[in-house]
Amino acid sequence: MGFTLPKITFVEANGERIEVDAELGASIMQSAVDNGVAGIAADCGGALACATCHCYLDEQALGVVGEASGMEKEMLDMVESREANSRLSCQIEVSAELEGIVVSLPESQY
Repeated sequence: MGFTLPKITFVEANGERIEVDAELGASIMQSAVDNGVAGIAADCGGALACATCHCYLDEQALGVVGEASGMEKEMLDMVESREANSRLSCQIEVSAELEGIVVSLPESQY
């Protein structure tokens, strides 16, 4: 049996869907950047200092990754389009359990 990387689908604000093979152990943010997904600026490079990797996770992903840390919640307080399913993609490590998740990107990041 061959090893496969988890597939993550990013949905840009214009509705375009980009499916990527995400590297295990990398962040969702890094997976987006490595694959040219436009709605993730990642200005701080994943240092939890800017919130330009804000995203919305689907129910499947939320069940796997759990709640945001206190510091992440503070950074999310600064985004203009925060929702109950908002997370910073730099804080979520790709695991096999994230196979098939959908990550939507806010219009405010374009």
